[in-house]
Amino acid sequence: MTTIHLSSTGLKINLVSIEFPVSIETLKDGLDANYRSVKLKENTIFTWDDLGILGYSGDGEHIDSLTLELELDAFDFCPKTKFSGTFYFNDEEIINYYKTHKAEHIALFEGDDCGALVLNNMSAWFDVNDNRISAIEISTYEIYNRWEGIPEDKYSIKPLNEEEITFVDFGFKLSIIEELMYVKGLLKPLFDIHEFARWYKERDIDINEEGYEPIAEVEQYFKDLPIPKRLASEITEIYQDGGNDIYMNLSPFSGGAVEYWDIESAEDAKQFPNLKKATLCYAKDCVYDEFSALGIDAESL
Repeated sequence: MTTIHLSSTGLKINLVSIEFPVSIETLKDGLDANYRSVKLKENTIFTWDDLGILGYSGDGEHIDSLTLELELDAFDFCPKTKFSGTFYFNDEEIINYYKTHKAEHIALFEGDDCGALVLNNMSAWFDVNDNRISAIEISTYEIYNRWEGIPEDKYSIKPLNEEEITFVDFGFKLSIIEELMYVKGLLKPLFDIHEFARWYKERDIDINEEGYEPIAEVEQYFKDLPIPKRLASEITEIYQDGGNDIYMNLSPFSGGAVEYWDIESAEDAKQFPNLKKATLCYAKDCVYDEFSALGIDAESL
């Protein structure tokens, strides 16, 4: 019978110490049984049919994780029998531990509702169906950092070392950002709300819950974002549409039928000498006449 121990001293399989990635030769010392292997795309799966165990390998020689199958599956690479050994977590049988200590489980990744046990740098993750454990995966545990891969200062507002435009109307500024950032690619970084939510560390921004209304931190980002005065001459027209990237990043699920970002004054247009046309869907009625008075052709979308 296979006996697996996960404790403060590490992982042992039948008294053989294991650290992932583990060579297939080392694992053979612990799992004293025949195995077969199947190549699937970039991975190789090692199967111990008589033990109910799967091993996943990226290079075909070292096992990155082990899965104990507690229910039979129809895939060719799956074991022909269920795992019938014992698995201990700190000397307590792990299946019973799952039944009595569910509240102590942690999430290994976003959306994980199955739970896992973690000790040192090892984890045992439960795959649960109908409140039954169907499989247990043993692997190295890596802490999930939602901001990993995003430069720490990517969305930090930095002061300009040049003259910047001062806006009196936030709705008008958003239309300028749409043109300079998303249409012309002249304003960096290109803002992405999903990346911003991962990057932001002050609190968890849940876009699925909050994306139906303006997200305060996103609005504040655009309010604080400086725009160099030298880019003013690049603006020849503004085009508002509910599906503009700027609005989809402010409130991705609003559907565009909102009044949060109406232009209330055309005063800022005086700073854009080449602005000749404005197509509007978020603007007060008086703004059309103000644009016309400035020689700007303004029409409703």
